[in-house]
Amino acid sequence: MKYPEYFPLVEFKQKEADLPFEIHPFRWDDESVRAHNALPHRQNFIEIIWITKGHSTLIVDLQKYEMPANSVYCVTSGQIHQLVGNEHTEGYIYQFTEDFLYMGKHEFDLMYHSGLFQAFSRSAGITVDSEIAVEMKEITLKMMREADNLYLLRTELMRRYLKIFLIYLTRQLRGTLQTTIQTRNIELVEKFKNMVEAMFKSKKKVADFARGLSVTPNYLNEIVKKITGYPASHHIRQRIVLEAKRQAAYSDVCMKEVAWNLGFSDIAHFSKFFKNSTGTNFSDFKKECLVFASTPPEN
Repeated sequence: MKYPEYFPLVEFKQKEADLPFEIHPFRWDDESVRAHNALPHRQNFIEIIWITKGHSTLIVDLQKYEMPANSVYCVTSGQIHQLVGNEHTEGYIYQFTEDFLYMGKHEFDLMYHSGLFQAFSRSAGITVDSEIAVEMKEITLKMMREADNLYLLRTELMRRYLKIFLIYLTRQLRGTLQTTIQTRNIELVEKFKNMVEAMFKSKKKVADFARGLSVTPNYLNEIVKKITGYPASHHIRQRIVLEAKRQAAYSDVCMKEVAWNLGFSDIAHFSKFFKNSTGTNFSDFKKECLVFASTPPEN
């Protein structure tokens, strides 16, 4: 399905071919910052938002998250989001492709093994203490200096700086993440999530994904629940529901069209599925979204 034109996709436009990474200090009183966030939008890269002063509200896939000073949130590729600040809001935005972090098959893969991005996906963000914030600020300034100059091995050094920045965030999570999670289990869950993202419109059963991962449905459910807290079926259902909500909220399609777009041949089945999953029927949800969209965010 194509989203409406007023719901733009922001693509990563790197200034230099060898550096798929950008860092921007921002102030909400900057008109260009407000213009960029005037409407909800998607993007095809990872974006980390660090609020250093003031307060802001981040809306991600219809969920509102309050972001006080020294809070960090990660927006992943494809998420529909909008940032709303006030005259005191300041911070940094880090934009990079997933490939930028990846160094090769023998390199420690921070995105999988640290648990950081898993934690971002399960929470409203991370609040950093003042000590960690000082370290993060120093690394940020180093990245900005490298970005402004054409030093030897600049890309390699900036990749390392970004990983150090993410490690500081991971340290902030100490005590909240399990430290003994097996690498193979995490990789299985990530593969499962990628399959769900690619196939949720055509595949609805745990067995379909288990077959593709060469494991049994029971084993897949067990591992996914151990890592995420929810069984595999929950993630499949939630991804379908999220897409249904997106189409209901950001387009004028009717329930029959949404059901068809998501692979439901029986509209009654989809209607029951939606209500059981959300606690409300499709028509009421769409009405609520119209009210939500017509209410301007508070500055």
